[in-house]
Amino acid sequence: MTAPWYVLLDRDGTIIEDRHYLADPDGVTLLPGAVAGLGRLAQAGYRLAIVTNQSGIGRGLFDLDAMHRVHERLAVLLARHDIHLDGIFFCPHAPEEGCDCRKPLPGLFGQAARSLGVRPERACIVGDKEADVDLGRNVGARTLLVRTGHGRDAEARAGNKADAVVDDLAAAADWILARCPPDAAALPESA
Repeated sequence: MTAPWYVLLDRDGTIIEDRHYLADPDGVTLLPGAVAGLGRLAQAGYRLAIVTNQSGIGRGLFDLDAMHRVHERLAVLLARHDIHLDGIFFCPHAPEEGCDCRKPLPGLFGQAARSLGVRPERACIVGDKEADVDLGRNVGARTLLVRTGHGRDAEARAGNKADAVVDDLAAAADWILARCPPDAAALPESA
């Protein structure tokens, strides 16, 4: 049996509006293109999961319960469109804590690999920051930088490292569907 394709997504600025240390579930707002893109990917058979740095926990700005309430709200909003996440993997540490799970380090990918069986050659990582692109590069996955969130600012630093720079998740879905068919045995060598 061929391993499933996974699309690992950053949360803030990629799927939802970046509200700077979001701790209130009422602040969860899906970005334009998120439902269309994620819906097409899910319908085509891709598995979806989130990998997100949540340093607000380590900085004492909110706690795990607040973050989980935000994730529950996000899951409800996506479920209304028949979009389901296989998992949400997060780094709760402040940058100075020296963990191995803060993007761009590979710890979050490792958690997804152990929990879900994600394989780098059958994974695309999508985010709006250089750390998201670098995570993909560090583990050998395809990477897409979206221009939502911080993406336009990050494009100058990370755009040449990404496999693609696209406007939003709808455009990311187009790129993934065209280059990483869910029934393929491995990622294409060139895009």
